[in-house]
Amino acid sequence: MRIAFVVQRYGEEICGGAEQHCRLVAEHLTPHGEIHVLTTCALNHLPWDNHYPPGETTINGVRVHRFPIDQVRDHRAFDRLTYRVFGGPHSYLDELAWVEMLGPHCPDLLIHIARHRADYDLFIFMTYQYFPTVFGLPIVPEKALLAPLAHDDRSLYLDVYNPVFHLPRHIIYNTDTERAMVHWRFQNEDVPGTVVGTGIHDPGTRDAAGFRARHGLTGDLLTYVGRIEPAKGCGQLFEHFMRYKAERGGDLTLVLIGKAEMPVPRRPDVRHLGFLPDAEKFSALAASTVVVLPSEQESLSMVNLEAWTAGVPVLANGLCAVLKDNCLKADGGLYYTSYEEFAACLDVLRAEPDLRRELAENGRRYVRANYAWEVIVEKYLAIFAALGVGG
Repeated sequence: MRIAFVVQRYGEEICGGAEQHCRLVAEHLTPHGEIHVLTTCALNHLPWDNHYPPGETTINGVRVHRFPIDQVRDHRAFDRLTYRVFGGPHSYLDELAWVEMLGPHCPDLLIHIARHRADYDLFIFMTYQYFPTVFGLPIVPEKALLAPLAHDDRSLYLDVYNPVFHLPRHIIYNTDTERAMVHWRFQNEDVPGTVVGTGIHDPGTRDAAGFRARHGLTGDLLTYVGRIEPAKGCGQLFEHFMRYKAERGGDLTLVLIGKAEMPVPRRPDVRHLGFLPDAEKFSALAASTVVVLPSEQESLSMVNLEAWTAGVPVLANGLCAVLKDNCLKADGGLYYTSYEEFAACLDVLRAEPDLRRELAENGRRYVRANYAWEVIVEKYLAIFAALGVGG
């Protein structure tokens, strides 16, 4: 069995949720077949400049083929086109041009898919939005699986994505919520699909006290993990946190883990620690009082699953249907839709350690039942077998 994953970026140092999702699934499938990844030379998603050398390498048993990007994003031109595409009347060609500028623009990757279509049993396209999926999936629809990782944002409603959701042989969803949204948007119930989700990489070690000591942290910790950018709700998180501290005072610290793509408040009670390796990240989670999930747009938050695995409850943005649904199904956290709810939930979680432990244990059980790697891998293998591959 030879499976090719197609994804916009790939590497252990890439912390994007979709890219980490792809890497972990690919690595866990290596005992069951020959797993390849077709990707670009990009490390950063802005502006999609080449970082890695082109060619083939092997990462944790996965054969990775990197292809050069032939143009970086012109932000001013992209912003102008974005305004036209989302701001009023436009053509289908405008939408195609928008996807090309969204990137990563990598024609050599498409050429490889076309020339080597017979070399792979299946192609799994990770994320629906980007150039490699929009232009690569139609080349091999008879062998294509799509893991859209979709959430309810404005790009989902562009006509250019209609073929992406109707052409594949099978769609791999993260959650029931995502599948229902995609069916409502694209009326593609005739395309077979399975809710699979993903597991997480748990290094198995927790050094909460050591983490606090290494970084000089005391008191309650409200921790955010991920890209620090407005699209992830970080602007509103900063506003909510600063207002909360102005009203409550106290020893609460906001800890930020991940790359900053927007200004971070320069305050002693806001600590930006940058990118951390998995072992240190799990120690950070275990050291936290609450893990906050401020994004309104998620298909499945791996940080949500990691927090529960590390034994910490979550405080989630209730405007994100997936995060709210996870909190309700797992009974593993609270959610908010306004500052007042954010503050009230945080008050309760900080004041009730027994409640925190109960919510975290509920979440841990939920992850074990639904997102253990043996569960995820068996679902993938069942999909492959249904398509006549492996087994």
